[in-house]
Amino acid sequence: MTHWNVTVIGAGKIGQMIATLLHGSNSYTVTVADRDLAGLARLKKAGIQVEQVDVTDADALTETLTGSDAVISAAPFFLTPQIAAAAKSAGAHYFDLTEDVAATEAVRKLAEGAQTAFMPQSGLAPGFVGIAGADLAAQFDELDTLSLRVGALPQFPTNALKYNLTWSTDGLINEYCNPCAALVDGKHVNLAPLEDLETLGHDGVDYECFNTSGGLGTLAESLLGRARRVSYRTIRYPGHCAILKVLLHDLGLERRRDLMKDIFEASLPRTDQDVVLVYCTATGLQDGALRERTFINKTVARQIGGQTWSAIQITTAAGILGVVDLMRQGQLPQQGFVGQEQVKLTDFLATDFGALYAPGTVTKLEKAA
Repeated sequence: MTHWNVTVIGAGKIGQMIATLLHGSNSYTVTVADRDLAGLARLKKAGIQVEQVDVTDADALTETLTGSDAVISAAPFFLTPQIAAAAKSAGAHYFDLTEDVAATEAVRKLAEGAQTAFMPQSGLAPGFVGIAGADLAAQFDELDTLSLRVGALPQFPTNALKYNLTWSTDGLINEYCNPCAALVDGKHVNLAPLEDLETLGHDGVDYECFNTSGGLGTLAESLLGRARRVSYRTIRYPGHCAILKVLLHDLGLERRRDLMKDIFEASLPRTDQDVVLVYCTATGLQDGALRERTFINKTVARQIGGQTWSAIQITTAAGILGVVDLMRQGQLPQQGFVGQEQVKLTDFLATDFGALYAPGTVTKLEKAA
């Protein structure tokens, strides 16, 4: 089967996990590019090939990516357009984790007429949740509603927000502040973030969820004309949304995202003891009867290959690498823009990386001697 050379842009927490999983596979050779020497040093110590590069230098970045079969961006969302453009110039397939709508539109334009595939929004949410949601939708003769709910949470909340930082602070604030795509009464609309508060429970734990931006990806667009209502909301512990509204609206931090980032990073400790909950529900007609179907997936931090990884690292890295593997195997379109809803859930879960969504210890990703 085809062997791929992959370049990962970004040596942060998610980039490290992506690189480690690729390094442990016989099907890939991986290089990590970043300008952060500290992050690269950790990967180099693990035997992973690294290269220092300034992502904002288009010529240098294109040179770094030349010869790659695929490029995975694990960089902040605002760097997406230049990384995708460099991947196109280098003739490589492109994947990223962005939740940003504008960045995704930039990638979509780059994909027009391209000889390689462009697949943004390929992590957890957007990403895996879109694959799971599309699978639920396809089970109905007539789909009425599709509700996607995802949360990355501390297992042991201790502060008033009941939250710890588990991933990109920039991405988190982006989700809390930007418009939220949805289908309402069959029409594509943008809803306000932090609204439509609802409660749900799972395994004896109570949660709240509310509108956030980007998690739906292109699923609402693909279901236009097929569903009455499609929505995405972020799961948190009760009380989180009310405090966010004080910070963002009453104190005006929605207009000072730089200050909000400083406050979050100075006040909210990071944790690797986390849990990721994916909770998707669909209703509609099956054989003439109104039915409801639910997909739930819960992931906690665990050891993989002798190293402990957080739940958000596992689910995000598995989300993007599952679709990369399907692309490598020729099971996805090889040119142009590719949406998450084009991936079959069963195919995704059958990949070595998609199998990380199953509970328990994973051993089959370890590279053969």
